[in-house]
Amino acid sequence: MSQIPNDLKYTDSHEWARVEQNGNISVGITDHAQAALGDLVFIELPEVGRALTDKEACAVIESVKAASDIYAPLAGTVVEVNDTVRGAPETINQDAYEAWLFKIKPVDAKAIDGLLDAAAYEAMIGEE
Repeated sequence: MSQIPNDLKYTDSHEWARVEQNGNISVGITDHAQAALGDLVFIELPEVGRALTDKEACAVIESVKAASDIYAPLAGTVVEVNDTVRGAPETINQDAYEAWLFKIKPVDAKAIDGLLDAAAYEAMIGEE
């Protein structure tokens, strides 16, 4: 059974979003997603300064089994990327919720309210 922290928001494409103190949004993939992908071997992150639209494919993550797009949970501008995961993607397998991928400054901070809460994400993946 996947871990699904209550303090995060989720997308139906298995990304998580966390509001930081400065208002930026940290984005990563869920524990469920990393488990389904298996051992991660490569990640391509978006460039800092890139403007993203809601649900835009903006990164790629590859495992020994498959490659998968990562989607922006909401519109915004990339303000930081996690170079640690770029150099060691297996850190996502170790703790998917600490290994954020990138941070965005949202166009509309309230847009995060439209994402799934933990209970809705849990129901969606069938782990109730």
